[in-house]
Amino acid sequence: MTSEIPSPKIVLTPQELLASFKSAFGDGLKGGEVRSALSGSLKTPRYSIWLRVERALLRPAMQHLITIAYPHLAVIAGNDLGDEIELLYILSVFLGKKHGEYMVTIAISLPKSDLVVPTIADLLPGAVFSEREKQEFFGITVENIPDGRRLFLPDDFPLGVYPWRKDETGIQPGMVKELWKTNRPTDRPAPPVPEKEPAPKESGGSTTESDRSEPLKGGGNL
Repeated sequence: MTSEIPSPKIVLTPQELLASFKSAFGDGLKGGEVRSALSGSLKTPRYSIWLRVERALLRPAMQHLITIAYPHLAVIAGNDLGDEIELLYILSVFLGKKHGEYMVTIAISLPKSDLVVPTIADLLPGAVFSEREKQEFFGITVENIPDGRRLFLPDDFPLGVYPWRKDETGIQPGMVKELWKTNRPTDRPAPPVPEKEPAPKESGGSTTESDRSEPLKGGGNL
């Protein structure tokens, strides 16, 4: 029987959560900021915390976040920045808590001469799928990954080719196939586009601009 993860008793503010990382990791925290945006017709503030740590602190940073509130991992995103690969671990915490539910992004950079990163799948089991994806699309080695098989690319896909890389190891022009041209007839005329019928008028008078721009009722998000 799986033990239930306890719900955090205290919901930290975004600033308090950032401060806890600064206190825990000091100079190991290479960057940190709180961003906010207004959401929906009620202009509810939504917060995100952006953190950048050294590669060696990735697992300690995840463990620190887990002690605050067990997070939901949305995805591990990646960017080819030229000399390095950037990984963005995008999570959320305090789900369902009033004034909570913050996005937390933990970023690390890997030099292309050393594309090795430790797994976090033992801490957040769902991470293994994103880790497998980054291995095959960026050529990263995830140490101690519990399942290192390919996830999307077929077994006969060329070794040493990584579709999301922007350098010489990425997809080469000769590999791109314009499948939309395959067996496409060249003598077929373009299908006629039927004219749209006018929309029926509503009974009870015309709709004014102010009627159309009335905000959604019930506080729903746009």
